[in-house]
Amino acid sequence: MTANTLVNSKLVCVALNDKSQLAALEGTFSEAPYKKPPTQPVLYYKPRNTWNVDGAEVEWAKDFDGNDVPAMAVGASLGVVIGRETCRVSPADALDHVRGYTIVCDFSLPEESYFRPDIKGKCLDSSAPVGPDIVPAETIDNPDALTVSVFVNGEEKSVFPLANMQRSVAELISTISWIMTLQPGEVIAVGFAGNRVPVARGDKVEATIEGVGTLTNTLGGA
Repeated sequence: MTANTLVNSKLVCVALNDKSQLAALEGTFSEAPYKKPPTQPVLYYKPRNTWNVDGAEVEWAKDFDGNDVPAMAVGASLGVVIGRETCRVSPADALDHVRGYTIVCDFSLPEESYFRPDIKGKCLDSSAPVGPDIVPAETIDNPDALTVSVFVNGEEKSVFPLANMQRSVAELISTISWIMTLQPGEVIAVGFAGNRVPVARGDKVEATIEGVGTLTNTLGGA
């Protein structure tokens, strides 16, 4: 299976959608350079070179001198797979445009700022596994009631109930559809726990959502 079997054209990720993270950063966002908290969803892309699949190795990143970076981190999200063209839809109609659900992992450099898009940290080759499969939308009664858990080498490191998201799945689909037209097969990663999980070379990372599946990847070794 290739990444293209699960993602078509766009993989859009939503940052800062964890209520507790936003609360913790309230003081920071009131100061320069931010001046105020974000009033709209904070979005970033994982471009095609980042796409990866269940069971594959994730490359350990290198710096501009070709040396291994000292640290990486991972977050996991519910992935919403669009089923039909979605343009300027209301929140009430948004879930009718969903084909199904999957899991998205975002391996990146540790985040130090949200003021500008972190191209270097977010666009690493092979850093966005998606999978293992797409479960049909009708099998999930309420996507906002799901919980995303991350395990590293079998040890639970992160638990993120999607009920703790600042914006719901339907609200995000609606808002994003007013920014850009979404096409069938495109994926939205709706939210990550604010505290990304540190990882090391050789780590086995499992992201799991009950009813959706478990996405398993390994970090490149030394």
